[in-house]
Amino acid sequence: MPVQSLPARDASTHYRLLQQYLFLLKKYPILTKSVTSGILSTLGNLLSQVLEARKKAKNGAPVDEIDTAAATRYALYGLFITGPVSHYFYQLMELWMPTTDPFCIVKRLLLDRLIFAPGFLLIFYFVMNILEAKGWGDFEKKMRASYWTALKMNWKVWTPFQFININFVPVEFRVLFANMVALFWYAYLASVRK
Repeated sequence: MPVQSLPARDASTHYRLLQQYLFLLKKYPILTKSVTSGILSTLGNLLSQVLEARKKAKNGAPVDEIDTAAATRYALYGLFITGPVSHYFYQLMELWMPTTDPFCIVKRLLLDRLIFAPGFLLIFYFVMNILEAKGWGDFEKKMRASYWTALKMNWKVWTPFQFININFVPVEFRVLFANMVALFWYAYLASVRK
């Protein structure tokens, strides 16, 4: 007896949501990318907290409540930093290194990995330090303790994704693509910065 597949119940809802997202992306590109970045950054932080809680519970340690302040900090970072900065970076990359340049694939990757990634990670550490209301000494301590480790991990994790993103993903979807990877990256950063 053949197995009958069931239609997706809310396929029309998903399609409408996608259409609405594309409409907002076209009409309000920076705002749409910023809000999306804020949401996905928050989810990345919450994922980190849930994974850490499961690890503690498995080891019999007391589990902390969800830190809503940390999730809020990630939301603010995504909304005000990741979304707009990434939008402009990808737009400028298109101008500086058009696809007509025979070495654009290599140049784009080098720009992203050697200039943008270290600077963006530094901004992350600095902004999070401010949002946590900590002083310069705490910033220096966190930088010394985990920046280099986080940057090396960034190069390992992000390089293949960014190669695909900056060379094959249409420019209007690059922030979204990066945000999907960043969902897990922010979970990593949240655990490394502790």
